[in-house]
Amino acid sequence: MAVTTRRILLAIGGGIAAYKAADLCSKMAQAGYQVQVVTTHAATKFIGDATLAALSGRPVVHDGFDSRFPLGSHIELTRGIDAMVVAPATANLLSEFANGAASDLIGTLYLQNTRPVLLAPAMSDPMWNHPAVQRNIATLREDGCHFVGPEDGWLSCRVKGTGRMSEPADILCALESILPSSASESD
Repeated sequence: MAVTTRRILLAIGGGIAAYKAADLCSKMAQAGYQVQVVTTHAATKFIGDATLAALSGRPVVHDGFDSRFPLGSHIELTRGIDAMVVAPATANLLSEFANGAASDLIGTLYLQNTRPVLLAPAMSDPMWNHPAVQRNIATLREDGCHFVGPEDGWLSCRVKGTGRMSEPADILCALESILPSSASESD
């Protein structure tokens, strides 16, 4: 029986925690996943394409109108995936997802995707605890999204609080817990 490689769409939002996404991408590749990275424009201010392409073995995608995908990036990139992981899932991305917005490629991918979604939030403590963000999280949970974190600890804004993105090993563990038990179940 042939083993099917699991395909993961890794969406990286524009927050300082994007640096951890490189380690997450590497850990997923080492675990045998085929990883396709997509980033927001803001994410490119925190982490470069060369790093992510080297770790995933594939070009990073940013644009919904990328000519490599004649049917549309959102359609072709979600075909055959086993899960979508968003790390860091910024307050902006959580809002877009919860409200069905498709203002960029990642929002469009989220709406096109029919496979499990794992969100790894990262933001400041006040943002995480804001009622609007908490409403969006409740909506996304109702919609079937899975969450890992955020954690308590030292934040990039130089204070301790809740909003730290979970460690890549913990995100990988959470991903493995939401995938179907065999690759044939994802077809």
